[in-house]
Amino acid sequence: MAESTGFTDPGSVPSMAAPTGTSDAPFGRMLTAMVTPFAHDGSVDYEGAQRLATYLVDEQRNDGLVVSGTTGESPTTTDDEKERLLRAVVEAVGERATIVAGAGTNDTHHSVGLARAAERAGAHGLLLVTPYYSKPPQEGLYRHFTAVADATGLPVMLYDIPGRSGVPIRNETLARLARHERIVAVKDAKADLFAGSQVMAATGLAYYSGDDTLNLPWLSVGAVGCVSVIGHVVGAEIAAMIELYGAGDVAGALAIHRRLLPVVSGIMMQAGGAIMAKAALALVGQPAGPMRPPLAEATDGEVARLREDLIAGGVKLSDGVVT
Repeated sequence: MAESTGFTDPGSVPSMAAPTGTSDAPFGRMLTAMVTPFAHDGSVDYEGAQRLATYLVDEQRNDGLVVSGTTGESPTTTDDEKERLLRAVVEAVGERATIVAGAGTNDTHHSVGLARAAERAGAHGLLLVTPYYSKPPQEGLYRHFTAVADATGLPVMLYDIPGRSGVPIRNETLARLARHERIVAVKDAKADLFAGSQVMAATGLAYYSGDDTLNLPWLSVGAVGCVSVIGHVVGAEIAAMIELYGAGDVAGALAIHRRLLPVVSGIMMQAGGAIMAKAALALVGQPAGPMRPPLAEATDGEVARLREDLIAGGVKLSDGVVT
């Protein structure tokens, strides 16, 4: 690894069991889909990624991170950048958090290659998004996910997000995929709690909320945790909500859910999760940097509204403003 990246190349790191996973929550409970920090010249800021990962684990109580998911602008990073980024994050926090590598594309062969590279780099698990744009039939989805799961020894979380991919993973397909020994979880952004309830009742798949607007509702029907975007700035609060709900304190969990409503609105209801997450990180003084085209930075108006929403949600900004 080039010295200018600012971290030591750990070489080929063997895969390991997820350090924060349990039998019912194989990837931990509170995960953030981490943005990829970029320098002003558009290159990946690997040192910034290590600082951000450390902040997310140590201060925001994330027990897992997704690296190179779509919030990490994975469609615009190269395979080499993905591997170097993953190695940097594993080196920074891999001994105390589950590191899940985004390896899903709309090309099965490419996804297999990314999965194998992630395993070599020390990832603890894989996130596989539904192949997008081409809208494959359910048999195509089954073959795609199975091929990638067969390619490594890593546990797999499927990412069901038909609003972006164009096609859902149907219940019967999820039931077939659940028979694979390494397909163990689903990140759901389909917003169908009844369908998810049916799958959880019929299979051993662990469900994670993939939609910050529904984190608490998903917990109420059996989800084991969250893969969050707002977790960049309120991960500790979401972790507390998960713990309270699990301990039977529904009222306490609901109070946190309601307190975070402005944060959800500010980050998820404007220009898009990746854009607003980076804007939020800038406001709390954490590394994020610019977007890569075709994404664009938040406008001044969007940032002004975001600032108000973060303050309303109790987030301490880098200028010390907090409610």
